[in-house]
Amino acid sequence: MTVLHADEDIANAALDAAFAELERVESVMSLYRPESQISRLNRDGALEMPDASLVEVLRFAAEVAEKSDGAFDVTVQPLWKLKGAKPDADTLALVDWRKVELDANRIKLAPGMAITLNGIAQGFAADAAMRVMRAHGVEHALIDAGEFSAHGMNAENAPWRIGIQHPRQRNAFAALTPLENRCLATSGDYETSFSHDFSRHHILDPHTGESPGELASVSVLAPTAMAADALSTALFVLGAERGLDLIHRYPDADAFLIFKDGHELRTKNFPVCV
Repeated sequence: MTVLHADEDIANAALDAAFAELERVESVMSLYRPESQISRLNRDGALEMPDASLVEVLRFAAEVAEKSDGAFDVTVQPLWKLKGAKPDADTLALVDWRKVELDANRIKLAPGMAITLNGIAQGFAADAAMRVMRAHGVEHALIDAGEFSAHGMNAENAPWRIGIQHPRQRNAFAALTPLENRCLATSGDYETSFSHDFSRHHILDPHTGESPGELASVSVLAPTAMAADALSTALFVLGAERGLDLIHRYPDADAFLIFKDGHELRTKNFPVCV
């Protein structure tokens, strides 16, 4: 996290509070903590009195799932456990966001189902940390919680700039983009790959259980990091044509696509630094 403020004590207090908020979010949404709420939900099949932030994330996830015809689906966790192996019909039958029962007091899964928030929780965490920063009076900050949230200007009184990882060159950027009070998320086939040719990786089509084969990387700018996070995953699964139709349904969202053959496509309002 980077904070600019005239008062160092205020800046440090804001940073401490933002890191504490990240810890709180992780205690609710991390799959890697056995006692997190999401781990308990997956283990028990139901969760009583869920944290309000978990309900918020699942409601937005359901919205994106509906608008993307299920390309974004938090119930893909049973597929992820296969680590790239072809799923059978029984495993695919466990993936269906519509079978999640959700209200403010209870979350319930169908038998055998499990949820992962890895395509949305990092974005939510960035948003949550930025809300805490701003509540402490910080107007200029950059947060990297796996996805990026930016507000105000950097030390040069210019928009914060973020490098977008090149999907095939480990130490290179594909582009630099300014974040003018928008957030950035990237989904790529290179992040966790199960094959040398990147044909099998951690992004899975909920309908087939297979990794989509058209795109190498999708970056999305949106007003919230949660939206950017979920939309980048949905667009990757949908592919360019259907994915861009989805992006156009979200005001102030833009996308930068890198195809497996190396060519690039940007929506008209996705800025890059030259």
